[in-house]
Amino acid sequence: MAAHRKLRQRPAGGGTARTAATLALAGAATATGFDGTGHAEPDLTPAQIKARVDKLYQEAEVATEKYNGAKEKAEAAEDRLAELRDEAARKEDRLNSARASLGSAAAAQYRTGGLDPALQLALSDDPDRYLEGAAFAERAGHRQASTVTRVGRQLHEIERLRGAARVELASLRSRQTELKRHRRTITGKLDSARQLLDRLTADQRARLTPRGAPDRASRGPAPRDGLQAPVAAPNSRAAAAVSYAYQALGSPYVWGATGPDAFDCSGLTQAAYRSAGVSLPRTTYAQIDAGRRVARSELLPGDLVFFYSGISHVGLYVGGGQMIHAPNPSSPVRLAPISQMPFAGATRVV
Repeated sequence: MAAHRKLRQRPAGGGTARTAATLALAGAATATGFDGTGHAEPDLTPAQIKARVDKLYQEAEVATEKYNGAKEKAEAAEDRLAELRDEAARKEDRLNSARASLGSAAAAQYRTGGLDPALQLALSDDPDRYLEGAAFAERAGHRQASTVTRVGRQLHEIERLRGAARVELASLRSRQTELKRHRRTITGKLDSARQLLDRLTADQRARLTPRGAPDRASRGPAPRDGLQAPVAAPNSRAAAAVSYAYQALGSPYVWGATGPDAFDCSGLTQAAYRSAGVSLPRTTYAQIDAGRRVARSELLPGDLVFFYSGISHVGLYVGGGQMIHAPNPSSPVRLAPISQMPFAGATRVV
């Protein structure tokens, strides 16, 4: 049964292709795109178009969070690879120094001709001085043997570092391939959504736009126009995060963006808490585990609120049943009721 369910779900992932085909047919119809001529499917009402666009945006956001996670891992792999290469280079410098020291010792032995120590003592004009030198040579021999041992260890360590670097490089390339795949998914779904919206008039789009509190394009040191959280934040860091979110109202949604001029949903919450001196993970999947879970009835300003069964969207709760969030490319950062989307959970960061 599970295999059958997978097969039935797969066409949903290909919704972009079906949408593109539908739009191509729509282009051959009248300018309004609603007379049905040449369509492979029934005419869509504005409400149906909105439903499809909302679904495309939600699917794009799922892909965006996967992109953000892959990007974070790619950057970590890149940093680790650089560290491994730097460490290997430092060890190679030390290895070269040790090899140079061994080379000097070998050259010195060659120059002395390797005479038997008893014969060198017998031929010496100053036996006392020779004996002092012999003791020094013995100590030098011990040091030389130690150097040889150290060179062997360094060779093994350098090879280990090179092996680890090869593994990290393979991981980085895999993450980069994953990034490209998610990027194609995101742009494909957003392009399909834009083309569907182009079939609506400006008035139709305006009527279908979710209504929240007025957006503020300007940013001041504190919220203006009465846009204050109706409940006090529980502490100064939560209050600072809420203040940042209010100041971000009106900023554009850009997938993968973390501010200060544009955001995606988890980028906004991460930036808000970063302004308060708190480090949050990059993705919604990780942010929900970044603090203590709280019930919907216990929400306080500064809590992170999550939506959809896949935890693919997040907003910053500001009190009174409202949140500030970065919805999607059709809407800037805005104030909205948390009842607007299927609630999945909440986390108190501080």
